[in-house]
Amino acid sequence: MAHASEQSAPSGSGAGMMEPPPDIFDAQALDLEFWLRPRTIEVVRPASKERAKLLYWKDGEIIESAYQDLCHLMRDVNGGNETRNIDPKLFETLWGTQAFVQRYGIDAPLEILSGYRTPASNQKLREAGVPAARQSLHMVGRAADIRIANLNAEVLGGLVKSFRQGGVGFYYRAGPRGGWIHADTGLQRTWKG
Repeated sequence: MAHASEQSAPSGSGAGMMEPPPDIFDAQALDLEFWLRPRTIEVVRPASKERAKLLYWKDGEIIESAYQDLCHLMRDVNGGNETRNIDPKLFETLWGTQAFVQRYGIDAPLEILSGYRTPASNQKLREAGVPAARQSLHMVGRAADIRIANLNAEVLGGLVKSFRQGGVGFYYRAGPRGGWIHADTGLQRTWKG
């Protein structure tokens, strides 16, 4: 796979974006110790202005109270605040992404733009012209739209893709906040929206 320095930035990627280290796409090279350490994830929900830093996995087990707090943070903030259990495999991908970039000094919370969506909320997005699949994995707690401040969407998506845990959608947008990445625990596939 191409090194990050060889990747061309998509249009609309803001100036001031941090350039990733050359091996940013190589998450498969992580050693077993990385996956055995305790998992603390720091997330922010811009839509609800919530922020949390939670130790949710330790000694091979999910910490139930922290898991429930994470599920609450991933609730449908645009559709009645309905909560659903989120696939733990999705949290593994989100944590792995954040922990991997922290190794290189990119220490920012993971922004959750969209987590669980009710079918009604998903339909409203479709009607408003927002890219939302009819059978979206958001509706079953298996998808999240994410970004990390100052990390361009191409790099973030490449990293998420390297975990080989499911689908990755690249959504590029102009402006200071840039685009986002859709990560899910469905079939391995990629697309651009």
